[in-house]
Amino acid sequence: MTTDAPKPTVRQLRLVVEAQDYEAALIFYRDVLGLPEQEAYEGEGDARVTILDAGRATLELSNPAQVKLIDRVEADGQPSARLRVAFEVDDTAAVTTELVEAGAELIATPRETPWRSLNSRLSAPAGLQVTLFQELEPAADHVHNPGYKKP
Repeated sequence: MTTDAPKPTVRQLRLVVEAQDYEAALIFYRDVLGLPEQEAYEGEGDARVTILDAGRATLELSNPAQVKLIDRVEADGQPSARLRVAFEVDDTAAVTTELVEAGAELIATPRETPWRSLNSRLSAPAGLQVTLFQELEPAADHVHNPGYKKP
């Protein structure tokens, strides 16, 4: 079977984070947030790495105006870090509570966005700023949202 479609050159997006408190970060992201452990390795000098499965990966590129809009909608105008990690979850409110109880600092409580998701923002272990989002409608319905641009 022959296809004219180009073959993708990237097979995985992996975000590599140095965690000063490795054990606390592992507990937070694996055990509390629920990212399944995919692989783990140990090396000399107490070198350790754990690769957690975060599901489907995307790279979201935003211009400064969009970042300001997101910050206004999602975090009452509090500026986001240059790199912010967003996790899609089934219940933003419940997961936000669990992560705060596990040591994350709440930046912004869950709120509905104009693009029909329920978002919260936290300062989390390993120095990451995290957005939790819950889609409130099927992706196919996003075409009806203001500002949607067909790919």
